[in-house]
Amino acid sequence: MSEPMLKKIKEKKGSTVIGAFFLVLSAFFFALMSVFVRLSGDLPTFQKAFFRNAVAALIALIMLAKSKDFSVKKGCRIPLLFRSLAGTVGIVCNFYAVDHMNLADASILNKLSPFFAVIFSVIILKEKASKWDWALIALAFSGALFVVKPSFDFASVAPALLGVLGGLGAGIAYAFVRLLGGRGERKPVIVFYFSLFSCLVVTPMFILQYTPMAWWQLLFLLLAGGCAGAAQFSITTAYAYAPAKEISVYDYFQVVFTAILGWTCFGEIPDWLSFIGYAIIIAAAVLKYIKAKKSAKKENNQNNNA
Repeated sequence: MSEPMLKKIKEKKGSTVIGAFFLVLSAFFFALMSVFVRLSGDLPTFQKAFFRNAVAALIALIMLAKSKDFSVKKGCRIPLLFRSLAGTVGIVCNFYAVDHMNLADASILNKLSPFFAVIFSVIILKEKASKWDWALIALAFSGALFVVKPSFDFASVAPALLGVLGGLGAGIAYAFVRLLGGRGERKPVIVFYFSLFSCLVVTPMFILQYTPMAWWQLLFLLLAGGCAGAAQFSITTAYAYAPAKEISVYDYFQVVFTAILGWTCFGEIPDWLSFIGYAIIIAAAVLKYIKAKKSAKKENNQNNNA
């Protein structure tokens, strides 16, 4: 094998390792965000969502101010609006779930988002999904049933249902992010206008339900926002080094981190049904990852032989 080819392979492996590292780092920051949201105490969900997005908007604003370009590319305004709306629903529902159920349960339900993204990529991006894709989606949702534990007591199951809705919102948002990325929109623009939109949408309920905060509650909310911003930048860095099909499975470390933090900080131990659900959903994600890797390898071989 020639020296240039060996060098290229080593660089590719190194890039994948760096990408995986930053994706695991983002999972850790998102887990920390959930802990800080819970530690902020008995505050309205909309109040927590406002501060989370305000910090993210400020970080993105600083980045855009340096470039002195706040413009949105032609053809991206409507998709950006839908991305912002879906993302706002996702965050509010996820925060409600984090406050009202086991942290690890809330985390795994939010991680249904990649499977929802497949569904809405078919609808929004007109992408094709194979029978294998649909089978894995069905498998992931069957795992979610073990976590949700459906019953006729709506009050007890409502947080879990909202957790699923949070994953749905995030999945739709990811589909629109892919659309925006395909049209060349910059990531800081997407983050800034989403965060700004989210702040504006939740402001009326934030004002109506505003609860005075102690200094430590404000601190925890700011830390939650800072962790969310750090997680977003880590994700951006991760996918700059390696494509999603090679590293996306590492995002599920968030469930592990959240379970550990939930146990150490709040003494939470998921029940055995939840553990079964975790195993099924993560297994579906791993199978999805393996299938994507095989498809990419087959496509590369075909291109090399062409």
